Amino acid sequence: MTNFVARAFTAAALRDLRLRLPMLGALLLVSGCAQLTPEPLRESTLLTQARIDRDSAQRGVEPISGPLSLPQAMARALKYNLDRRSRMMEEAIALGQLDLSTFDMLPRLMASAGYHHRSENNTTRAVDSVTGAPSLANPFISSSRDHTLSDVGATWNLLDFGLSFVSAQQNANRVLIAAERRRKASHILLQDVRTAFWRTASAQKLRTNIGRSIALAEEALLDARKAEQERLRSPIESLRYQRQLLENLRLLEGIDQELASAQIELASLVNAPPGSALLVLEPAEQLSESILEQPIDVLETTAIANNADLREQHYNVRVAQAETRKVYFKMFPNLNLNANLKYDTDKYLVHNSWTETGAQLSFNLLNLVSAPAQKRLADAGVALADQRRVTMQMAVLAQVHLACLYYANALKQFRRADAIWSVDERINQHSANRAQAESQGKLEQVSNNTTAILSLLRRYQALALAHAALSKLQAALGVEPATERQTGLPLDELSAAIEASVRSNGQGAAAAAAKP
Repeated sequence: MTNFVARAFTAAALRDLRLRLPMLGALLLVSGCAQLTPEPLRESTLLTQARIDRDSAQRGVEPISGPLSLPQAMARALKYNLDRRSRMMEEAIALGQLDLSTFDMLPRLMASAGYHHRSENNTTRAVDSVTGAPSLANPFISSSRDHTLSDVGATWNLLDFGLSFVSAQQNANRVLIAAERRRKASHILLQDVRTAFWRTASAQKLRTNIGRSIALAEEALLDARKAEQERLRSPIESLRYQRQLLENLRLLEGIDQELASAQIELASLVNAPPGSALLVLEPAEQLSESILEQPIDVLETTAIANNADLREQHYNVRVAQAETRKVYFKMFPNLNLNANLKYDTDKYLVHNSWTETGAQLSFNLLNLVSAPAQKRLADAGVALADQRRVTMQMAVLAQVHLACLYYANALKQFRRADAIWSVDERINQHSANRAQAESQGKLEQVSNNTTAILSLLRRYQALALAHAALSKLQAALGVEPATERQTGLPLDELSAAIEASVRSNGQGAAAAAAKP
């Protein structure tokens, strides 16, 4: 009898071992594959990806044909700038998260299927329920050694529904926060485009004059050194003459270096191919003081209603307030409802398919202990959001006052620089006429040219600062040259819409500020 039992146990062990060997082999194979070595990027891979990225950056970008006006540059920046594209993608991702959060409020519909195998039959014995004596009947089998179980069911959790509803509200506000951040990025982008445009315009206008003046100064310097060697002048006078020429050369070369990067910056902002030779079409300067004539309380009201940073803080308060509602939801009992349709291939079952329904009510008693602390934390978050909103509102009001002051001062500086340049230009013209009559030396001509170039550069710098100050004021007020609906227009139509706004400059912002 003992030998029979031993042989039976050995046979069962062998069958079980045969079943486990494939599983052990699969585990060893997976563990061997998990030992990976780091693989650094190759140069060929980087170069290939760089070409793909460059093509992706220029995909859908209309080529530039002819000179670029300021409205066209602003329109191209709004449509094609890569940083703005990233902001728009962030907004799209936030909108996608909102769409996904709405699905969290739906019941969970689960489908499952499984296979069960036993090496031995599920054999059981019975005892008498009264005496406890073993039953005289033979052991019986209650389930198959091999069978499959399929299950399709729906589960709805009331607490999860409430929390998902509040999370969806928070995600909706985060979508609006992403939109306000995109608006802020657009304001900064347009401000940079205006500054780069006028720097490019100044470089385009001064490049020829700077080159001509440098050549004339170099020629005069060679003559001065030759005169020094031939002792045609006293050494002190000759050296002073050379130093004045060298000082003018240093100024001219500094101006040339300062303006050299303007075209590259503008090409980057409008997403033009690197190294593009951009020509800009300089518009007439129509800086208006109409926005400064508006009452300051009207400008403050406009900023409070439209400023992107302040609106973002308002939405952050909403998100913090929704967090307190989550705390209240967690204090309620959790009701879980479920309904399932099941099917089992076990041949010993009388009914192989059946339905199950149930309801379960549960409550975490520790929530009663932690609820006060959670509520204090949520209230502190709301208080912090409120404080940040108050701080931002005061900062925005200060920005409005400072932006008005900066724009008024920039207008005065531009008009003063324009008047100085007009005088220096007339002096330079008289100097050029005297040079043609050979009644003055090259040093005086170079000095007058350098002075006129510096005056023109300062005029353009003052003009760029005035446009930058106007852009800052418009950003503080939340006034935009193009709405989100207009940025979806074709490039020509968007340029025309921006041109109408740029033509008015401060008048358009003043009209927007005057609206109730």
